[in-house]
Amino acid sequence: MQPVLPLSARVRRTDSASDEDDDDRFSEELVEAFLTAYTSPGDVVLDPFAGFGTTLVVAEKLGRRPVGLEILPGRVAYVRERLRDPSAIIEADARALGELDLPPVDFTMTSPPYMTRSDHPENPLNGYRTDDGDYGRYLDELTEVYAVIGRLLRGPESRAVVNVSNLRTDTGVSPLAWDVGAALSRVLAFDQEVVLDWDDPEEWYTNDYCLVFRRS
Repeated sequence: MQPVLPLSARVRRTDSASDEDDDDRFSEELVEAFLTAYTSPGDVVLDPFAGFGTTLVVAEKLGRRPVGLEILPGRVAYVRERLRDPSAIIEADARALGELDLPPVDFTMTSPPYMTRSDHPENPLNGYRTDDGDYGRYLDELTEVYAVIGRLLRGPESRAVVNVSNLRTDTGVSPLAWDVGAALSRVLAFDQEVVLDWDDPEEWYTNDYCLVFRRS
C-alpha cells in the first residue's frame, strides 16, 4: 500500500488538548493519515513510546487494535482515561519490549523521546529522569527496540513509522533524523521519508520527518 501523504506533505498543526508538554506536532490528523494508508480494521497497531496516547486513541477510533508502552506512570494513567480499552496501554520501558508477550504487529508509529548530540545530560529513554544520557548509547538502545519490533512485524506489508526531527541548538544542528534513520536501518529496511511541511514551523528544528521502514 502507498501512503496517502506524498513525499512532501503539508500537515496543519493543531493544538493538543492534553498536558502542556505534549508535542502537538504529533497530531491525530498525522497519525490518521498513516493508519488509513497502511492499515485495515482489526490490525494491531503498536506505539513503543506512547506518550500521551495519540497513536492508540486514533487506532482505537479507526477500529484497529492498539497496544502501547509508556514508562511514566502519570502519562499511563492519562492515556487509560482516553481509551475505551485501558488495557491497551502498558506501563513499561520500551527497552524491555522483548520481555513482553505481545502479538504480531501490523503497523507501528511513534515519536520517540528526542536527544541532541551535545549539551543533553538527561536520558531520554527513561523519561529524562536521570542525567546519564549518552547519545551513542541512546541510538544503540533505540535500535535494539526496533530490532525487536522488526521481529514482531507480521509481514512484508507491515511498516514502522518514526516521527523525528533534526534539532537546532545553541551549538549547531543535531541531525537526529539522519542519525535515527541510519541506526534503525541496521535492523529494518528503509522505505521512504515523508517531509512534514508545517503551517507554523518552530525554530528548534530544521525539518520534521516521518521515516518509514519495513521488515528487512
